[in-house]
Amino acid sequence: MSPVSRARKKAPQPVTHSVTGLFKDVLNDFSALGADPAPADVELLASEVLGQFHDLPVEDGEEPLGLELIAFAQRKITPGAAALLAALKVVAETDVERKAADAGLQVVLGRGIPAPPWADGLGRVTAGECWRTGDVYGDESSLLCVFSHGDQAYGLLALLDFTEGGRVRDLVVIDQPADVIAEMREQSDADPELVLFEAVDPAEAHRLIADGLAATDHLDEADVSEDYARFHAVALTWCRALPEPALVPEVAEWSDTERAAVVEQFVAASGEDADAARAIGGLLLEHGLRTDPGNPLRVGPEKIARFLEGLLGEEYELDADHEDAVEPVVLAWVQWTGERAHLTETAIAALDEAVSDYLSEYGDDDDSPLERYFADTADLSPTELADALERRMFAVPSLTTEIDEEEVDLDPTDPDQRRALVIAEADEDEEERRLILRATIVDQLWDNEPAEVWPAVERLQEGELDRDEIFEQLIDTLENSLLDGENLEYDEDAYVEALAEL
Repeated sequence: MSPVSRARKKAPQPVTHSVTGLFKDVLNDFSALGADPAPADVELLASEVLGQFHDLPVEDGEEPLGLELIAFAQRKITPGAAALLAALKVVAETDVERKAADAGLQVVLGRGIPAPPWADGLGRVTAGECWRTGDVYGDESSLLCVFSHGDQAYGLLALLDFTEGGRVRDLVVIDQPADVIAEMREQSDADPELVLFEAVDPAEAHRLIADGLAATDHLDEADVSEDYARFHAVALTWCRALPEPALVPEVAEWSDTERAAVVEQFVAASGEDADAARAIGGLLLEHGLRTDPGNPLRVGPEKIARFLEGLLGEEYELDADHEDAVEPVVLAWVQWTGERAHLTETAIAALDEAVSDYLSEYGDDDDSPLERYFADTADLSPTELADALERRMFAVPSLTTEIDEEEVDLDPTDPDQRRALVIAEADEDEEERRLILRATIVDQLWDNEPAEVWPAVERLQEGELDRDEIFEQLIDTLENSLLDGENLEYDEDAYVEALAEL
């Protein structure tokens, strides 16, 4: 998102080591607002406060920290408390919190604290025009909505990722939206065949932002910018000034007959081996229906990259006989779908080049993560290979870890590197003894020795236990079979017998 440099920045704040201390700092910030702050500054401060709570888990039976902050402020008879509650009455993200802040504000005002003179101006933004720019393939776009507080215009800029359902990956507020719109227009004018720039109906913009935020917030671990949480609440506040979100276009279910017909059209046009084109084309269509149901035949470099990642991670099953056909068939799919979408020759050529780069990485035996699981399995049958892959991917689900703040890929066939992956994955609070036992079990699964470990895992999976729960049971079983607590040697017969009982 190139205009991010225009985002409203704030100096890093010191870490507060208690909730009460954090709440006191918040009240101090609102006490320092002065008598005549700009409404947007108050709204942004409130949004930043709420952003500190955005990713914090709430235990069962506990109130969200936003409600705790409101209750804390309600007990304080200070102008800072009144200012905070007046802001949260408008900017808090849920009706429950906004109503609680309103009630708390009335309590504070009832104790003789005057209402902030600027309170009535909060949330009174006027929605203006909306614009978006992005690649012509539709993988992602930057959506800018203009809002005004009196004569001062602001922009809400959201980066939408349509390879993941249109979710929001970045969110910022900018001070000079007209300058950013001009930059967007210049980028498109400079490369009109690859960069799209267009006005967006405000109701459609509201739908895109609301649905995108909801899709991101639903994820357990969303890959978002540092600014996302900071501007989340003010984005929801300002978007209430937009028209009601446009209705989501109804997505029709594709019948098996329709799927087969489209795949056969591709097979006929591809010029590739029919069986391979049919198999891989079917998977490409399935990927589109799964990740982009409104437009499953849309093609873009990132969409194809996600498909190839799915192949590597066995999200999609492909017959080994068709592995060598992945590159030519995917490139044929790019050409066919690009022409169907009426992309220009320049756009198709750029897409072909980007996808070829991804395919070169996919086909590189030395760099393929999947190959590392098979490095020492040359004598196994196809069925044994499939079983080994499932077993080893359970033991070592990720081959990437962070060393000196850089992500590195490790070789799981090397015992030392495999143990480094185990350590990277383990809970920081796990005691050293159990971590050693965990690493031992990973080695057992990798080497399939003793062979009884994997069947025990499969039985536990049938009982709907997740991976962490299964490892806890395996570690307990191995620990109970130890002969010597110091050297961590175990009775293999007793261990195997205990595994059979899991």
